[in-house]
Amino acid sequence: MQDFWIFGYGSLIWRPDFPFLESRPGNICHWSRRFWQGSHDHRGTENRPGRVLTLIEREGKRCHGRAFRVTKEVLAHLDQREKNGYKRHDVSIQLPSMRVAGIVYIASQQNAAFLGDAPLEAIADQICQSEGPSGSNVEYLTKLADALKDLRINDDHVFRLDALVRKKLDLDTN
Repeated sequence: MQDFWIFGYGSLIWRPDFPFLESRPGNICHWSRRFWQGSHDHRGTENRPGRVLTLIEREGKRCHGRAFRVTKEVLAHLDQREKNGYKRHDVSIQLPSMRVAGIVYIASQQNAAFLGDAPLEAIADQICQSEGPSGSNVEYLTKLADALKDLRINDDHVFRLDALVRKKLDLDTN
């Protein structure tokens, strides 16, 4: 296989730092985006982990994002970027005009960095307080929320967290 599709549902949407052959809107069935994964390596530290996205199985739900057609040479970079609990999973990606086989990175509940569900207020507080080598956890959330809005993707979990964090930090909500 010379090229294949990667599904992005988080930072890959707004920061695809890899070469790709094309990018299209896409979605995958039976998954929901959640800020339930700890980040000790990118958006937090060992002592103060950030919260980043993973996917949680949800029957009947659909996660919208971006699909990237890439060459196999990109995998080494993505495997390094998506470390700290993420594993590749085969998925079927619905693109605007066709369905394609692809890969998505998911941090399962069994990985050591998984934080799980918490009240949105607690998740927002943790995001406000976390920063790591890749930048602030707030940046991760706000850039994702802005990118989802630009793509006209509605995600209640992300948008409610974004509103809470912006209010806590008195950020412009426009």
